[in-house]
Amino acid sequence: MKFYGDLPNIPPDIKTVVTIGVFDGVHRGHQYLLGQLGTIASQLQVKSLVITFSNHPRKVLSPATEVPTISPLVTRLSLIKDNGIDMVIPIKFTKELSKIRAGQFIDILQRQLNMVGMVLGPDFAMGFQREGNARTLKAMGYERDFFVTELDKICIQGEKISSSSIRDAITAGHLSKATTLLGREFQIEGKVTTGMAVGRTLGFPTANLDVDATQLLPGDGIYATWASFDEQTYMSATSIGNRPTFGDYERTIESYLLDFDRDIYGKQLAITFVDKIRDGAKFEGPSELIKQMLIDVENTKDILSKARDNH
Repeated sequence: MKFYGDLPNIPPDIKTVVTIGVFDGVHRGHQYLLGQLGTIASQLQVKSLVITFSNHPRKVLSPATEVPTISPLVTRLSLIKDNGIDMVIPIKFTKELSKIRAGQFIDILQRQLNMVGMVLGPDFAMGFQREGNARTLKAMGYERDFFVTELDKICIQGEKISSSSIRDAITAGHLSKATTLLGREFQIEGKVTTGMAVGRTLGFPTANLDVDATQLLPGDGIYATWASFDEQTYMSATSIGNRPTFGDYERTIESYLLDFDRDIYGKQLAITFVDKIRDGAKFEGPSELIKQMLIDVENTKDILSKARDNH
């Protein structure tokens, strides 16, 4: 089957302990699992190995379902490696893969990756119709000589951590909650493109960001953010939404970099969200909007200064 080719044939003298998952966001629950994987591998003097999916399985199994991405694949791979993992292998989830029996998948992992054990997150299941759950995999491991370690779900402040709960928090503009669950501030990245230059005419030139269509975005509103490019970081106020004051209802991402006036068209810009300032609103005219934008800038400075002092 095609996905076999996505997995390397590891030399027989190298053994691995494996975990499998999407790991979207690489949140604090994922970080705990990856930490346990690394610890177990180190104790056994073998390699820690993560298999992740380059696309979301739910999108393949239910094509009409929208699953916005917290972290794009390149970022996700980097975050996984930053947790001390020796090897990370991305594979594409397909309908063909969804029909493979759990036993077949285990055969492949043992044959090609020299797997001696698995570390499973809570509610993990693999193989056709999710037949390979923790119980069946443990029984299979007893027969085929590999171990299975199952981990409990991690809770913070009484709430279970999941990619779904983080998506909900970000979509609702609850950035502090998302930061707590992620273990870091939420970030998006894209190329700066030309816009309608509305901000410039108001005295607030903005960088219009073009992001991947699958990227998760916070709900409409104005946010205190950090904007980074070329290893430089600036305070910024970022607007997500349309411009009803000017009759423009196309959803855009615009970031006003404070104390900054340079041409950065074509640059890759990373926006890190710290807190929501307010919801979007329609104003009577440009003068009323400018008054509010001046307030937004002061609020941004206050929020980001406090955030910087607390780090």
